Amino acid sequence: MFSLGHLAESWPLQMVLDQQLHSILIKDAVWRSSAMIPAYVATASGFFLLIHLILLSRPVQMSWARNVPWTNDQLSAGPPADGHNVCGECLYNEVKTGESQCDGPVNTGYKFARFVGCLALFGLSVTTFMLEEQEEVSDNRPVLTCTKWHQLALCVTMTYASLLGFMTVISRSRWSKLMANHLATLLLAVFGVFVYRDLYPLVTFTKEPKDIREGWLLWLKVTILAVTSVVIPIVSPRQYVPFDPAAPSDAPHPEQTASWLSTLLYAWEDPIVSLACKMPHLSHEQLPPLADQDCSENLVKKSFPHLDPFSGSKKRHIFFGLMKIYRTEYVILAAMIVIYAFASVASPIGINYLLLYLETDGEGAVVRPWVWIAWLFLGPMVGSLAIQWYINIAMRTLVRTEGIITQLVFNHSLRVRMKAELPEGDDMSDESVTLSSPDRNSFVECDTLSEGFAGITDDMLKRRSASIAPLGKTKPKPKSSADNLVGKINNLVTTDLNNITEGRDFMFIIIHIPLQVALCIWFLYGILEWAAIVGLFVMVLLFPIPGYVAQKIQTVQLTKMDKTDSRVQTVTETMNVLRMIKLFGWENKMDKKITEKREDELIWIWKQKILELINNNLNYVIPLCTMLASYTTYTLIMGQNLSASKVFSSMSIFDILREQLHAVFYHIPKVIQAKVSLDRVNSFLVETELLDSHTKTENDEEPLFAQEDEGSDKIGFRNAVFAWSNESNGSLTPSKRKFRLRIEDEVLFQRGRINLIVGATGSGKTSMLMALLGEMHFIPLNATSWFGLPRKGGVAYAAQETWVQNETIRDNILFGAPYNEARYNKVIYQCALERDLTLFEAGDRTEVGEKGLTLSGGQKARITLARAIYSSAKTLLLDDILAALDVHTSKWIVDKCLAGDLVKDRTVILVTHNVAMASAIAHFVVCLGLSGRVISQGSISETIAMDYEFAAEEQEQVEDEVESIHTEEESKPEIKEDAKLVVAEEILEGHVSWHAFKLYLAGLGGQYPSLFWVVFLGLMVLSQLVTSVQTWFLGYWASQYEIHPSSEVNVPYYLIVYGLLLLFATYAYSVGYTLYYYGSMRASRTIHRRLVQSVLSTTLRWLDTTPTSRVITRCTQDIRAIDGPFAQGIGMVVEVSLSMLVKLGAVVVMTPVFFIPGIAIGMFGGFIGRIYMKAQLSVKREMSNAKAPVLGHFGAAIAGLTSIRAYGAEETFKRESLVRIDRYTKSARMFFNLNRWVSVRIDAMGALFSSGLAAYLVYGHAGTQASNIGFSLNMAVGFSSMILWWVRVLNEVEVNGKVLERIDSYINIEQEPKPTEGGQPPAYWPASGDLRVEKLCARYSSDGPKVLQDLSFHIASGERVGIVGRTGSGQSSLTLSLLRCIFTDGNVYYDGIPTSSLNLEALRSNVTIIPQIPELLTGTLRQNLDPFDQHDDATLNDALRSAGLSAVQDESDESRLTLDSAISSGGGNLSVGQRQIIALARAMVRGSKLLILDEATSAIDYKTDSAIQSSLRNGLQDVTQIIIAHRLQTIIDADKIMVLDAGKLAEFGSPRELLRDEKGIFRALVDESGDKDLLHTLATG
Repeated sequence: MFSLGHLAESWPLQMVLDQQLHSILIKDAVWRSSAMIPAYVATASGFFLLIHLILLSRPVQMSWARNVPWTNDQLSAGPPADGHNVCGECLYNEVKTGESQCDGPVNTGYKFARFVGCLALFGLSVTTFMLEEQEEVSDNRPVLTCTKWHQLALCVTMTYASLLGFMTVISRSRWSKLMANHLATLLLAVFGVFVYRDLYPLVTFTKEPKDIREGWLLWLKVTILAVTSVVIPIVSPRQYVPFDPAAPSDAPHPEQTASWLSTLLYAWEDPIVSLACKMPHLSHEQLPPLADQDCSENLVKKSFPHLDPFSGSKKRHIFFGLMKIYRTEYVILAAMIVIYAFASVASPIGINYLLLYLETDGEGAVVRPWVWIAWLFLGPMVGSLAIQWYINIAMRTLVRTEGIITQLVFNHSLRVRMKAELPEGDDMSDESVTLSSPDRNSFVECDTLSEGFAGITDDMLKRRSASIAPLGKTKPKPKSSADNLVGKINNLVTTDLNNITEGRDFMFIIIHIPLQVALCIWFLYGILEWAAIVGLFVMVLLFPIPGYVAQKIQTVQLTKMDKTDSRVQTVTETMNVLRMIKLFGWENKMDKKITEKREDELIWIWKQKILELINNNLNYVIPLCTMLASYTTYTLIMGQNLSASKVFSSMSIFDILREQLHAVFYHIPKVIQAKVSLDRVNSFLVETELLDSHTKTENDEEPLFAQEDEGSDKIGFRNAVFAWSNESNGSLTPSKRKFRLRIEDEVLFQRGRINLIVGATGSGKTSMLMALLGEMHFIPLNATSWFGLPRKGGVAYAAQETWVQNETIRDNILFGAPYNEARYNKVIYQCALERDLTLFEAGDRTEVGEKGLTLSGGQKARITLARAIYSSAKTLLLDDILAALDVHTSKWIVDKCLAGDLVKDRTVILVTHNVAMASAIAHFVVCLGLSGRVISQGSISETIAMDYEFAAEEQEQVEDEVESIHTEEESKPEIKEDAKLVVAEEILEGHVSWHAFKLYLAGLGGQYPSLFWVVFLGLMVLSQLVTSVQTWFLGYWASQYEIHPSSEVNVPYYLIVYGLLLLFATYAYSVGYTLYYYGSMRASRTIHRRLVQSVLSTTLRWLDTTPTSRVITRCTQDIRAIDGPFAQGIGMVVEVSLSMLVKLGAVVVMTPVFFIPGIAIGMFGGFIGRIYMKAQLSVKREMSNAKAPVLGHFGAAIAGLTSIRAYGAEETFKRESLVRIDRYTKSARMFFNLNRWVSVRIDAMGALFSSGLAAYLVYGHAGTQASNIGFSLNMAVGFSSMILWWVRVLNEVEVNGKVLERIDSYINIEQEPKPTEGGQPPAYWPASGDLRVEKLCARYSSDGPKVLQDLSFHIASGERVGIVGRTGSGQSSLTLSLLRCIFTDGNVYYDGIPTSSLNLEALRSNVTIIPQIPELLTGTLRQNLDPFDQHDDATLNDALRSAGLSAVQDESDESRLTLDSAISSGGGNLSVGQRQIIALARAMVRGSKLLILDEATSAIDYKTDSAIQSSLRNGLQDVTQIIIAHRLQTIIDADKIMVLDAGKLAEFGSPRELLRDEKGIFRALVDESGDKDLLHTLATG
């Protein structure tokens, strides 16, 4: 009884203890359950939100403001959208104004939908809790079970979520965004918990959802959660965040506001693609606006502080600056390639587990097969999205970097001192010389320092020069460069910039390839065990072989590039001097020279192609050998059985390893090349010599040229030495003399007056202007040294070699200044441009073309002068503006312009040879000698008294005639709005024409095109078939282990058969591609030959209307595309197309039902590809059209650098550069985005095809062997992956095919008459220079007006005939008609034979013409005189002496110009006068019986000109000479004088006869000349 009673008494206590223990266990289970995670996230969210509100409360804000100035960045949330100060505002105030501040209706709708979803989840949670309550009451279970705790926590969480959802709807955008972030995080956490608890178990055979008893309520919750936590956030448009909140964009780029889903799938591009399909061409204006993050102005603000030494960047390599700018982008890139690496092995893993499931009939499987089927879709899709996002970020960075570096180099170029440098390989390649760009035409050849500088040695000057260093860096090292500086700068923004952007994928080498290889090894080890290590060992063992081949490819590539550079240089120089070549009849010789260069290049192109074929075969064979080694080890040594799951999954992994092997050899050279180019850009920014105005001394002192106060308003020099370089080794001229411009004592130009700088050819007149402008390096000699050119009132500069922009005439004159009609018209009048403007249909709205090629030399000179006169500058520097003008126009310029009201009270410093004409208006003269020193200075009379020998100069006073030029009433044509004398380059729309494509196909097939294509296609089909059979054979081998015991499987037999199949496929592929490469070489050779011959044989009229740059582009860049990308693209199209057909055929053979889906996928892929290409071609054209103006502006600015700096127009040109970069960026960003658009869609289509096939094979085609399923899947995956490749290759061929159209259009240009057998003259011809002309008429076009009218005259052999007449009277037209360069009527007899019956080469090679602006080639002086090595040195030296070279240099000086002296491109290191002397010597070397001089000595001083004319008279007595000259003294002693007027022969006879006619034109010219008596004496004596 006691025991029972005791037990009865203790029983309630036990129950209490049990209940307490149970309660403790329940509570512990509740808090540790995954179902409580949403409550924890909600609690954390509420806590952080409360902290945020406290920080924004009025007391905290006031306290913060008292201690630390408040900034937006110090708050966790950004500033409000309306810019109001939020200090002290409470959440209530935010809510009150929420309705007026909310986002657009779309975003509001999504927010409201999410709020409704939250309310629905709250309702479902409460319902679940109530149902659980009822069930527990009915079952008498404890009041608060674990489930009820979980449901209660979920109810509380959804209550909080609903409150957040409500706040997102009613709050203004700043608070709405904050609440939305908290809500999205919370809902995503809740959804993640449901996925873990209830969705994940569904993919397994062994688990069940934990909340399954909720029934349909559970799946309704999951659906709503999926919509609210995933769907709505990724489909809601993003809020536009401007780069600069103070200046938001009026029209944001669609990508900036697109939803995350639209961004990932690039759906925001759909409207653009749709629009492109509806119209023939998508214009630039129809593209989306430029995002403000891509705006070049914003990019400059962001990047320059890290890159530009003048914007505060650190002293570090530019690479680290770029990494600083793009640090965020590269973190994202790293994350994307990691995801891509893991996603790449998704398909092999899916195939492995799927085939393993089929092999074992599901025995022991944990994951359901549909998961692996979905894996085959999701894995590639995730990988595609990751890699496309990587490429999107990389391409965005690429385009931005292009703009940044272009602008960076452009800005820095505006600070660089320009120097011409000698061609590579010359003995003087380490020394720089003065540059004669369009803004420079003279250099000084100085003797050693004079006695007047006693005690000042060159060593001292070197030390002073070397003591100046560019801003932000230490003393520059002496630098030797063989490149022309202008060419180097242009290369930086073309070739080097391209190399830099191509090296953007360096992270593939650092991250992706090692990670991918590691994942592959891990996977292979998991299925093949240590046999995978054997395979890896074999791969490492064979790795040196492709490495050796890659090294040979690099060696061949370098040699090929040298050969290509040699050809390009020859072609470029040929095209630049094509007019001279045609006038000299050198077309065939230059064609032969170019052909030799081309053949040398093709030999190395062939070697490169063969090595690349070997490399491709190695990249194909080595992974297969690795795979065979692994299988052999696994079966023969380890004794294991192969299976379909192991074979086909490992096969995919070996393919990935092969791709990594190929990637290594692809990316490493790109990265190395990018590093070299980055080093070049960095060297340019850090080491390039800058103008003195951008330098400082080593001790950070003020610039040495800073003026003293007393000289601040003065223009001149004192005790100054100037050089073209601040290098301690000095700057040398081609004659190896140290170049110094020395100013003894003081030279002060008179302000408000006209000052002259005169001197002999090469004395440094232009250099003195350059020194004033700060273009030369200033070396002070003592403490009083200075030079000054005040910029306060503005400076204008007119170069002798005129610089004009490719704009209208008006824009060139205004040069950015405001348009003042009265002033503008006065400038036009005073600069003698009125009559010229009437010749153009559009008047001053006519575009002048590239380098002003549509204008004559005189017109360009006057436009350049007009620019200076129109400007408001108080100081005008004019460099020999009269040299290109005839005497009438020169007189007009002097009297009307320089002596006119627009120049009054302005300081003019004029360089001129025309001393007599300019002396009438000059107040001060500085005279320079050949030593580079000032000989005399002062007034005209003072200078003459100081022993300056003024050359005798005609001082024509042809007031009436000059006046008549501009005052005669002419009927002006109707002025059009605009006119382009340069023919616009035709932009062909649509696809490549069959005519152009046939041009290449005909070259490919040669004489037997059908045989070529049958053999080539047959071999390629055979190769692809055998490759597919290889894959099937591996599966067949694996299936034998299912049928036979492993001991009965003859492994060596299968290895041998597989090896034979491998060798046969490789052999067929190699032979096929060798045949194709041979055909492509034949096509390249044929197209290049036809193009060059067509251009060389075209007419001068066509050359006048076609910019030289276009011709050069056709012969260089477009030919390069034919040799490389286009030829490779055609081969790839054939290979990929056949491979796709074979793989699709294999799938259909194994699974016939998939024939229709396969065709549908192919057709859909083709459809996507076509609409993509429709948009892409339009955008590509716009991008190309936008790129050219960027480079054109860059090149034009570099060419006119001195003028730009003189006018102080640097900022204007910087802004224009930014505008053009923006235009390019806009189209380039769209171009790359379209690639992402098509890639994602085709990848998704391919993945869907593979996974659909897998689903059918598993669920709808029972009984199929696993090996056949694996083979089908392998073929399907291969087919799917090739669709995108096929579309991209087709697009590349289409784009590069435009090159064919452009080349084809140049092959079919107008041609001069071809040579015939009957046009060959007799061997003795010409025996004399007798010239007879009968009724000669000429016109520049077949239907144009006559420029010569019925000229008839006879010139006996050996006579010297001078031709005079005003500008436009037909002198130059006569010379062109004699050479049949223009359309002519009438008869011209040369030594008794009509020239119309002669071949053009025979005629022109026996006539020599010297143009006013001579054209020289890069190389030595010998190569310029005798380009084809036909004469000995004695003949060449005699010609140089006869041409007057001895008159401008000391023959006893060992540093004189010799035959071995180097000539830079275009003769840039020589003055114009020196170039004319060399051109004259070249003409003498030819030994023609007829010599035509067209203003050939206009830039030579009078003394030298007299010596040259004497040499022509005495040394060429048996040569007929026709001389066009503005100087009457040049032709006054000629045998006959021809006077032309308006294309008609006005007078013709000896000077004595013409002077007898008192009413004659020639008599009037002589009588009105200032040296009338001298001219009469010379004519009659």
